Amino acid sequence: MENALGQPQTIVLLGGSSDIGLAIVRRLLNPATTAVVLACRDVERGERAAAGLRHRQLDVDVVAFDARASDTHEALTHSLSNKYGDIDVAIVAFGLLGEGEVTSVDPEAAAEMAQVNFTGVVSSTIAIANQMRLQGHGSIVMLSSVAGERVRSVNPVYGGTKAGIDGFAQGLGDALVADGVRMLIVRPGFVHSQMTAGRKAAPLATTPERVADVTVKALRSRRRIVWAPPMLRPLFAVLRHLPGPLWRRLPLG
Repeated sequence: MENALGQPQTIVLLGGSSDIGLAIVRRLLNPATTAVVLACRDVERGERAAAGLRHRQLDVDVVAFDARASDTHEALTHSLSNKYGDIDVAIVAFGLLGEGEVTSVDPEAAAEMAQVNFTGVVSSTIAIANQMRLQGHGSIVMLSSVAGERVRSVNPVYGGTKAGIDGFAQGLGDALVADGVRMLIVRPGFVHSQMTAGRKAAPLATTPERVADVTVKALRSRRRIVWAPPMLRPLFAVLRHLPGPLWRRLPLG
């Protein structure tokens, strides 16, 4: 349970090797934190990430997590609760970026991305939310994307899944308020990370550390939605309403 200062004692990262997720975990760490759980598909990679977090007073556990196996998500959440008690903060940071030229024409590749990025996110988030409902407290950090604000032609399946989870998180977040659970939706732009390595950076590109700074500040101020960097909010207030012919001529999509 969070202490009197609102500092989390137990943090769960779904997508345990995510650069952005790990940066948020590092920003959240405080003297009250006793346990961090990295849930990831690639356990070996998760162990390497855990090595950079562990110290004498902090237990860092790496557990196997498959976003596509929705029937395992509730059991995983129960096992974490049984071992560590209340889950104070859960960060949902997994997903596939894929190649738009592939997923926009290959039904199987598109379905796999939708299974991970949308169905897996919905299933695992509801499992976490149900546990937090029982606790009567907790915060969920949902990593969305500006790609879901207006889906680009270069990667429509990815953008569509992000639009879907953003809307899902808004609705679920509203439903959780009465149970004392908070949902924070984070909408980053292009982030320099392992996922985007080798890709051309978009305007206003940022880093995992800067996204983490914005996220933790928003958590502490009890925000509902935050953009990273913040300048993306007024920019997309304009971009999302551009006429289609003009939108298609922009370098963004």
